[in-house]
This record gives sequence, C-alpha cells and structure tokens, in this order.
Amino acid sequence: MASMDVSLKEMMTIDGAIGAAVVDHGSGMTLGALGGSKDLDLQVAGAGNTEVVKAKLRTMDSLGLKDTIEDILITLGSQYHIIRPVSGRGGKGLFLYLALDRSRANLAMARHQLRSIEEKLDV
Repeated sequence: MASMDVSLKEMMTIDGAIGAAVVDHGSGMTLGALGGSKDLDLQVAGAGNTEVVKAKLRTMDSLGLKDTIEDILITLGSQYHIIRPVSGRGGKGLFLYLALDRSRANLAMARHQLRSIEEKLDV
C-alpha cells in the first residue's frame, strides 16, 4: 500500500507527466497535487474534472449501466488528460488525475502505470 504522497510522486515519474492530482469528486477538492504550471492549475483542473466524472456517472445511471468507470481519457492537441476513479475501499469517491505532454508520453504505458498506482493507493 502506498500513501498519497508516494502515489503522486510515482505518477510524476510516468513519461511525459506534467501534473498529477488526487481529487475528491464529491466536493471537487484537490487533496494532493504535484507538478502543474501557470498554464495547468491543478486545483482548477481537479474541480473541473469533478464535473466530468459526475456527468459520466449520471449518464451511466440514466442508461441503467451496472458497470464502473475504468478511466476517462481527454485528448487535446498537445496533451493527454487521464481521469481514473479509485476503486479501492479507502478511496471511494476519489479519482487520480494525470496530465501528460502528448509528444513525450506513451498513452498505453501511462494507463497501465496509472492502474498499478491506483491499485496500491491507500488513502
């Protein structure tokens, strides 16, 4: 099991990582963050992506889908943004948020590494 600080540090070692956060999608509050820049405010990104997660959960409920979100991928011209809800018992209601520089990232490897980090996270 890994603490939030350890998990954030591991997220930032993923090739192309430019920002990482752990966010409570109930409140929109960013509980921990590393990286970011003047162009990537992780507090704002966390709050905004909370709305993405809530919208997807509402849509799944409306459709009667009895499934869980593995991850949500947003592709921009120069970046990838991955949102991964935490499925472990202690992390219910949280998600991992990872922003990647598209020119330096391997999306498949980033998703694989983020899944591994999420499985070890103990909040």
